[in-house]
Amino acid sequence: MASFKIEGGHLLSGTITPQGAKNEALQVICATLLTNEPVTIYNIPNIRDVNNLIKLLQDIGVKVAKANSKQSATNNMTFQADKLDLNYLESDEFVHKCSQLRGSVMMIGPLLARMGKAIIAKPGGDKIGRRRLDTHFLGFQKLGAKFHQVPEREVYEIGAKKLKGRYMLLDEASVTGTANIIMAAVFAEGTTTIYNAACEPYVQQLCHMLNRMGANISGIGSNLITIEGVTSLHGTEHKLLPDMIEVGSFIGMAAMVGNGIRIKNVSLKDLGIIPEAFRRLGVKVEVDGDDLYIPHQKHYVVDSFMDGTIMTLADAPWPGLTPDLLSVLIVVATQARGSVLFHQKMFESRLFFVDRLIDMGAQIILCDPHRAVVVGHDRKLTLRASRMSSPDIRAGIALLIAAMSANGTSLISNIEQIDRGYENIEARLNALGAKIERVD
Repeated sequence: MASFKIEGGHLLSGTITPQGAKNEALQVICATLLTNEPVTIYNIPNIRDVNNLIKLLQDIGVKVAKANSKQSATNNMTFQADKLDLNYLESDEFVHKCSQLRGSVMMIGPLLARMGKAIIAKPGGDKIGRRRLDTHFLGFQKLGAKFHQVPEREVYEIGAKKLKGRYMLLDEASVTGTANIIMAAVFAEGTTTIYNAACEPYVQQLCHMLNRMGANISGIGSNLITIEGVTSLHGTEHKLLPDMIEVGSFIGMAAMVGNGIRIKNVSLKDLGIIPEAFRRLGVKVEVDGDDLYIPHQKHYVVDSFMDGTIMTLADAPWPGLTPDLLSVLIVVATQARGSVLFHQKMFESRLFFVDRLIDMGAQIILCDPHRAVVVGHDRKLTLRASRMSSPDIRAGIALLIAAMSANGTSLISNIEQIDRGYENIEARLNALGAKIERVD
């Protein structure tokens, strides 16, 4: 198992470009299962979770090839699902691989729509508390799918001779649930209406791609999605957005250890409230075209609400603040002037990583599994180097930022978690002036 050895205290400067969006990639790559024609996707991030999903698609018979293109992205691929191995889809090996990769759940909707059946295994992924899949399954059931439990294999078999469109009100605005139901509904007979649908940019991107393939989806960008069923889809080309979570991570790094950092081609219109969340911590985020520039700041001061009460940052469905950035925001707050209450509503185990920050000297009160108060040091007390382990992707990058700002040399183990979401991160940061070494 690999670790990062980080020599803290080095200021970063220069320009960095975000990778393609991980969460969008997992959705649109699975959508290629809906047609037997080639689909080319540009700007695919070269990260563990996406690569494992691509390998899984290859295992079931999808042809995957590097795409020749004039696009600026270096990782462009063409997918063609014209001959799927249905026997492998029912094998124990396939079930085991699905259980190791949470993104595999996004295959269920396309397989159900096109093949009329799929197998559901308990998916892997971050250990950040209960992450139920009920929204997916309830949506499939409303389209007419039937479930059959196979206890000896710990799986559910799901099937439907013909899916039929209908109105549904989702119990939560699940991003992956919305995407999965949309992909299942494109071939459903009649009209499917999804209310309380997630409207994140990545769901919008999926819908636009499906429409270019011949689907008939309206209401894109709202919480009321309507899908008129079609009988087939054709090939297309699609370019992934830059990863908004990586953009936010770079803003956090620039605030903590930056000496002037430019983040290129961020697709500002798709960042939502992310830049403003950092501004509320006092971080200067300047807009230059489609770039962000974060200047060096000796101090940054937390805003207060208009009535003078303590600043609170809480996650919420889009266009609210994404929960994936709360870990980074917490680290940034440790060196601000002022105090902040962070309220993580969606995952009950995601704040437990703050124990590592407390060991490094941060002043944090963990009120309960969902709330933490950070009392900023105002850079008067630098964090101490430490040995720690990355519990999940986002906490991992937050700990890496903390280590880069700390006095001394830190060691972060289990960095395979960071690799799941960030492409070649140590080389990209070392190019800006960081001192990070990957060691066994």
